[in-house]
Amino acid sequence: MSGMLLLVILVVLLALAFDYSNGFHDAANSIATIVATRVLKPLQAVAWAAFFNFVAAFTFDVSVAKTIGKGIVEPQAVDVLVILSCLVGAIGWNITTWYFGLPTSSSHALIGGLIGAATVRSGVDAVILVDPEKATRGLLPTALFIVLSPTLGMLLGLLLMTGALWLLRNAHPGPVNTWARRLQLVSSGFYSLGHGMNDAQKTMGIIAVLLVSVQPHVPELQSAPAWLMPPRNLEHVPWWIILAAHAAIALGTLSGGWRIVRTMGMRITELEPLGGMCAETAAGLTLVGTALSGIPVSTTHTITGAIVGVGATRRFSAVRWGVAATIVWAWVITIPAAATMAALTYLVVGRLFPVLPPVGQWLLGAAIAALLLQAFLAWWRSVRSGRALAH
Repeated sequence: MSGMLLLVILVVLLALAFDYSNGFHDAANSIATIVATRVLKPLQAVAWAAFFNFVAAFTFDVSVAKTIGKGIVEPQAVDVLVILSCLVGAIGWNITTWYFGLPTSSSHALIGGLIGAATVRSGVDAVILVDPEKATRGLLPTALFIVLSPTLGMLLGLLLMTGALWLLRNAHPGPVNTWARRLQLVSSGFYSLGHGMNDAQKTMGIIAVLLVSVQPHVPELQSAPAWLMPPRNLEHVPWWIILAAHAAIALGTLSGGWRIVRTMGMRITELEPLGGMCAETAAGLTLVGTALSGIPVSTTHTITGAIVGVGATRRFSAVRWGVAATIVWAWVITIPAAATMAALTYLVVGRLFPVLPPVGQWLLGAAIAALLLQAFLAWWRSVRSGRALAH
């Protein structure tokens, strides 16, 4: 096995580790409302969300994966070290914001990391502002939906909650609450399906463009079977990548993220089952619609906007705007922060790896493996403490 192939394998594992961290970090998005309304206990909620995260593998097209693979930066600007640096930047930012309990976007951290590393390697011309083949691909549409996705979530949440309150204005609260609790299981599953459709596909795109970019330089991959390698035009993704990405995000969701659950479901606004159902439905509609259009939006932004919209139907002051403002500031700096981390990583790795002898390349691979193990152990400790809190 060549040193380059070993590095590619380890970077693929690092991409799946990012996917796991995405599920872990975004578990709060999938379960916050259903836990805050006490429809399900935290452990039941994460199992429910993880199931629908995985089921999303068997639905619709992989449009978001295509956008990440060839619609953010030019595929020619990508190599194994760009992807490695991208993932280091994204995971570094994920861990930082998770530690402080901030529900920032793993998706935009990944995009920021990709932009930062590719820019250092190939210059700013490597960044695609708007894809001429499809207007929904590119940095500008993605940046636009940083604003539009929470806005759509908020407006839909506001409309759905207002409509539900008007339709049920003469109904007795008891039966309404009972039915809302039952329907929230459906809305929560629908939201988790949209989460899986959107977020797992970003990792698929990263792995696909990595394999295509390194194939000419790795002899073992040049003779690889068709089921293993994506096509050069990245028009479809092999099934093993799809299943691996969805399994990783489902396992991450199953691990939970209790710190962020508290921020999302309890500190932004108080929720009842009817409000939780409307928020999840609004966010799910936004996520599924954007996933079908190939737009990589943030699930965190979307569900937060929906929760704010639902809370605002009671009274404007029902939303804790100070908490919401802190979250928004974390969103604003996500892409530049992750891009900076990735750029710095590439400046070090990009200059170090090419001059290393084969033994040095193997040692670099071992160092990456050690980082993976350390990350896993850190998350496992947090999972154990999260379970204690969940009970």
